[in-house]
Amino acid sequence: MDAPRRHHRYYDLILAAFVVVLLCSNFIGAGKAAVVDLPYLGTTVFGAGILFFPIAYFFGDILTEVYGYAYDRRAVWAGFAALSFAAVMAQIVIALPVAPGSYMANYQQGLETVFGNSWRIALASMTAFWCGSFANSYVLAKMKIWTQGRHLWMRTIGSTAVGELVDSSLFYMLAFYGLWPIQEVIQVALAQYVLKTSWEILATPLTYWVVGFLKRKENQDYYDIHTNFTPFRVKV
Repeated sequence: MDAPRRHHRYYDLILAAFVVVLLCSNFIGAGKAAVVDLPYLGTTVFGAGILFFPIAYFFGDILTEVYGYAYDRRAVWAGFAALSFAAVMAQIVIALPVAPGSYMANYQQGLETVFGNSWRIALASMTAFWCGSFANSYVLAKMKIWTQGRHLWMRTIGSTAVGELVDSSLFYMLAFYGLWPIQEVIQVALAQYVLKTSWEILATPLTYWVVGFLKRKENQDYYDIHTNFTPFRVKV
């Protein structure tokens, strides 16, 4: 008989925050293109959502570090389900017949602009998130064992670097290969990767504080020594 699952005071709150950040960064910020000047890369166009999307990796690092891979795996599946529902809902709302009147006609145009991403882009986004998140969690869990719990900064930055590499590479290749020149696909993906990973580096002090707080309050510091790392389950 399996041991009863331990109750955690803050896990549900972090899970909810993770899903909210994921939905908002994909459906609010993703539609706006902004520019930034980067060293060596020059003026770079990026989706505004990537300013907030790395927060999902921030939560993923915290979940894996404190609660373990299985708890982060459940959060990833919750986020994937939320993204899937939001994508389907957006397409249904856009496809519904529009009521007469200029106001609703303009409103429909706005909906299509913000939420009318092609299915190719939506599927690319969800696939990249799923693969990148699991890569991030797996690397962090393994590095924690290898380092015997030391050097948290190395684990969070290293795992995010791997996860974001998988995420950015998959998304831009799946979404824009054959539509953009391959050189442009690589350049934009590289710029997004640099921006996302830099965010994690800057957030390191906050990561230390949140992880320390949760470990004290939850009285837990999990090591994934005997963990089944298959991504295809939600049981913890």
